[in-house]
Amino acid sequence: MDFNQFKNKRILIIAGLVAVFTLLSLMIRLIPAGNLVAVDGVNLLGNDPWYNLRQIELLISDSLQYPWYDPMTKYPIGTNNFWGPLYPLIAAVMCIVTGAATRTDIMYVSSWLPALMGAAMVPLMYFTGERLSGYKTGLIAAFLAAIVSGQFFYRSLFGFVDHHVAEVFFSTLFCLVILFYLSYVRDNPVNLKDTESLKVPAMIAAGAGFAYFLGLAVMPTMLLFAFIMAVYTGIQFIYDHIKSKPSDFLLLFNVVAFLTAIVLYVALIGIRFEGFDMARYSVGHIFAYLALIAGTVVLYALSNKLSDKPSYYYIGAIFGLAIAGLLALMVVLPDLYTIIVNGLWSFFGYQTTLSTIQEANHWSLGQAWNAFNFGLIMIVLAFFVMVYQFIREHKPELIFTIVWSLVILYATTVQLRYEYYLGANIALMSAFFIAWTLDYGLKDILGFAGIKPQEKVTDEVAEEENSGKKKKKPAKKVHVSKPKTVPAGITVVGVIFLLLFSYFSLNVDLAVSNNVDGINGDWMESLEWMGANTPETGVDYYKLYEKESFEYPEGAYGVMSWWDYGHWITFNAKRMPNANPFQEGVAGENGAAAFFVQTDESASDRVLDNLDTRFVITDIEMDTAKFWAMATWFNPELQQSPYVMNLYQHQEDGSLTPATLYNDKYFRTMISKLHNFDGSLVIPSEVLYVEYVSGDMYGAPLPIISKAEYMPYETAESAVAEFNGKNTKAGAALLSPSVVQPSTKVPALQHYRLVHESPTNLLQGQGSADLKYVKTFEYVPGAKIRGNGIIAINLESDQGRKFTYMQESVNGEFTVPYSTGGDNYGTKVLSDYTVIDTKETFKVSEDAVLNGLYVN
Repeated sequence: MDFNQFKNKRILIIAGLVAVFTLLSLMIRLIPAGNLVAVDGVNLLGNDPWYNLRQIELLISDSLQYPWYDPMTKYPIGTNNFWGPLYPLIAAVMCIVTGAATRTDIMYVSSWLPALMGAAMVPLMYFTGERLSGYKTGLIAAFLAAIVSGQFFYRSLFGFVDHHVAEVFFSTLFCLVILFYLSYVRDNPVNLKDTESLKVPAMIAAGAGFAYFLGLAVMPTMLLFAFIMAVYTGIQFIYDHIKSKPSDFLLLFNVVAFLTAIVLYVALIGIRFEGFDMARYSVGHIFAYLALIAGTVVLYALSNKLSDKPSYYYIGAIFGLAIAGLLALMVVLPDLYTIIVNGLWSFFGYQTTLSTIQEANHWSLGQAWNAFNFGLIMIVLAFFVMVYQFIREHKPELIFTIVWSLVILYATTVQLRYEYYLGANIALMSAFFIAWTLDYGLKDILGFAGIKPQEKVTDEVAEEENSGKKKKKPAKKVHVSKPKTVPAGITVVGVIFLLLFSYFSLNVDLAVSNNVDGINGDWMESLEWMGANTPETGVDYYKLYEKESFEYPEGAYGVMSWWDYGHWITFNAKRMPNANPFQEGVAGENGAAAFFVQTDESASDRVLDNLDTRFVITDIEMDTAKFWAMATWFNPELQQSPYVMNLYQHQEDGSLTPATLYNDKYFRTMISKLHNFDGSLVIPSEVLYVEYVSGDMYGAPLPIISKAEYMPYETAESAVAEFNGKNTKAGAALLSPSVVQPSTKVPALQHYRLVHESPTNLLQGQGSADLKYVKTFEYVPGAKIRGNGIIAINLESDQGRKFTYMQESVNGEFTVPYSTGGDNYGTKVLSDYTVIDTKETFKVSEDAVLNGLYVN
């Protein structure tokens, strides 16, 4: 067979396989569409995708101009967008090209983008693997990229309209161009004195700079790959110096690539943030890239200067200069030193509040195995094989791939968010390992199977004898060695790993694809209610505003809720949250954490006054599962310890099991008073009385419950005081296992009225108990009624739940939030206010509630 024909056939086969893998990748990513697509739009996954949709809507409405400032979130300040414009711009162009103009159509078309980019990773990974180690690695990498699970798969599903998959795509494209550059200059050495040798490499380096800029235009976190290049540059320079090899190619690449990135950054993105914060589009990026270039020049100059010295001179000079430089920065330019440290900390550091953010958590071993299973084993094995191959072949591509993968792997262990980057490395490194095992022992397996490789035969050569006659030379046969067990076994291991990785990954992919959902029905219902029934904010949802000239109009107001729900509020209700998933408006004295966790209503009122907030939305998760997160943001040191008590309880078999019980301080928090009790006074009839002993005598880290029984509230209070007065090594407390059964008297809130609640009763089947999933309150001045004792009013929510709001007088006055004949939105008034002891009744006007007027 003609070699060119064989080559063309192989190209067609490879192209066909890559196309099949791409189609497979797209198909499994489109599965969620069946659960998410509805007549009125797409129920997007997660939190951030909803804000991406807002950006896409703005781009379409405003001639593809990007909203660098947005007043519709983080009220009353607005937010400076630190996300890049490229991802929503691609989605907006898709919508314009396909004619998607309505919100429903825009949501549907945009929901395709993550799946399409996830599928586009397949051919990209083929070329990356092929450039690293041949077509076998490329094909396997393409297949594994199609099915690799974990965060990369989830964030490239239909409906996850977020930039993460674009980050992976363009960062991998950047790395592919680097691999292409390194393989090219390996065969075509760069000599800075030879202009001709610079042309093609310089063009490739400029292409890498363009690819880097595309990644940077998605998110500033692309800086991580400049760091990877910096680490690789240092290692490669040291290796080249030890081996007396020229490093001109490194200097050329870093200068051209990062100058290209700087020019494009300044021209097309610009400096959008003051200061040097490298997690934002600030001038810090320019300084970082210039520092990388300057560092490369120094390494190059040092290598030339010390070329006739022992290698340790060069290594010592590098570390000496690095230490001296950092010390000089600390003394001369401490601000710049802080910026550098903070920049590294943003990628590789950790703090307590990050534990409340799912994607910022540490990567546990269980999460790692669930995400990548046997890929974790293969990436470790691939590191060893790469080192072995490098020792034999000295290919700089191998060093770069090792550095790339190690940095991403380490970053992922620190913060889970980088796992979606790691998916590409898992696919590539696993493919490299599997392809190596095939090259190493496939022929031996074929030998054991009785399939002998085709023997190479020399052509018959006609020789001219002196006599003029032609004589045929006998054919020569190449000796074929016997198959070997070890190489064959290694290949079998590689194939088994491939099959296991494929099986488990596909199972995870299908399970995830078929079990995703977006906003739950209660939240969607509540947000739709808010958008339809609360006053307009006066801010045009579809208009672009400049921060310098924008002022909130009279009548604008904020909506307080936990930060998880901020983007939902902005997009679905078209209202302005005080806090959002950028973690803006969360911490500090005016943060959402302080508002919900404080026990003093007046302190929380000041928060809303300072933020000009009118409505508050609570849900059961804030009340329970997310309470620890709010408490952690409020006090990172104590976290939720002031509000709960962790103990052990004895089981019948003698074992100890942990129990978390709520204490009186929890029931006095704003979130508990609002969501559990509608802001009403609650005096418990009976409470759980608990006695406990120190766990030290049993070798347990927590106290152990010795007695627990329900008793009348006042009796229990006396029992606690008596027991604690007599015991020093044991204690007693009033606790509760349920958020709706307070362990203490709960004072009423004076300025919050329930205006809406969602339909789902979380306590269905538990007698008359009724606790809704989502509740919406209005913050009002409250009407004043002079009197003493306890006042009560019977109400009915817009879901038909009847309840009584009660309040105890303070200094001879009641401050009540409901009007008896005005607008309480959906909440109906079933009676006048009645002072329980005197039976005196009062009617309250809406005007009195909204303006803090006295009724009597």
